[in-house]
Amino acid sequence: MRMLVTGGAGFIGSHLVDSLLAEGHEVLVIDNFDPFYARSLKEQNISQQLESSRYQLVEADIRNREKVFEIFESYAPESVIHLAAKAGVRPSLEDPLQYVEVNINGTINVLDASVKVKAGKFVFASSSSVYGLNEKVPFSEQDPILNQASPYGATKAAGEALCRSYSNCYGLPIVALRFFTVYGPRQRPDLAIHKFAKKMLRDEAITLYGDGSTSRDYTYVDDTVAGIKAAIHYNVKEYEVFNLGNDRPTRLLELVKALEDAVGKAPSIEWLPEQVGDVPRTWADIDKAKARLHYDPKKDIRSGLRAFADWMITKEMTVQPNR
Repeated sequence: MRMLVTGGAGFIGSHLVDSLLAEGHEVLVIDNFDPFYARSLKEQNISQQLESSRYQLVEADIRNREKVFEIFESYAPESVIHLAAKAGVRPSLEDPLQYVEVNINGTINVLDASVKVKAGKFVFASSSSVYGLNEKVPFSEQDPILNQASPYGATKAAGEALCRSYSNCYGLPIVALRFFTVYGPRQRPDLAIHKFAKKMLRDEAITLYGDGSTSRDYTYVDDTVAGIKAAIHYNVKEYEVFNLGNDRPTRLLELVKALEDAVGKAPSIEWLPEQVGDVPRTWADIDKAKARLHYDPKKDIRSGLRAFADWMITKEMTVQPNR
């Protein structure tokens, strides 16, 4: 198939593209190399992909409507996987307008272009953040998503609403996937597991917020990619949404202990008050994804953290050979 992946040079996107290329698909990636973190990290993510004759990279911003339409009309993708977004809960509190411009206005551009070229499938990367302060656990796709805790979560909920409306009005087959705290090699450096591991390896103190009782449904990146690929091939008629989690939430202190075992170093901890925008827990009900996508996450948190730590240790040895 001929696939177009927005945000394809990032953490999840580059893993997805690796898998799609390995299966023989043609892939065009749109990525703007947002300076949210170092460009060099994304360049490392795609270094091998650039050697494939079935891979194309276009450096562009999804807010540039004219450029998005030009790319879509030239490439005519059969499937569109829309991963590009401004990510992160806490940064969204500092610059909510940027999140609206990218996650809402940019998504409209990608949706409109997909309608114009009559794409056969549109996969939208949503987030567990749409559940906000939902107190019922585990989180089900049928739960209301209007109790938002952050601008980031609000923009992802808005993206889902746009997808539902486009499917209804224009007949675009759309699958929205709610990701739950994805981790693994190439993980964004701003995320907790990456930050903690780096500080542990460098004998620096880690910062924990609250009392350590918050929990997250950590999902290994290979499992998330398997769910995305299942959604690409899923015979959706209109619009459907699925949770892609692990259904095994881990408390913050349990995560730190498991990461300590994986890295082989015990951290010193600095405690700070809870952060505005954070939620107390995430927990995915994945029954629907299991039944319809045959989604079956394989990696438990301890084996996943060991795989991440192996990658991180190799990376740190390359960056700091004398440490």
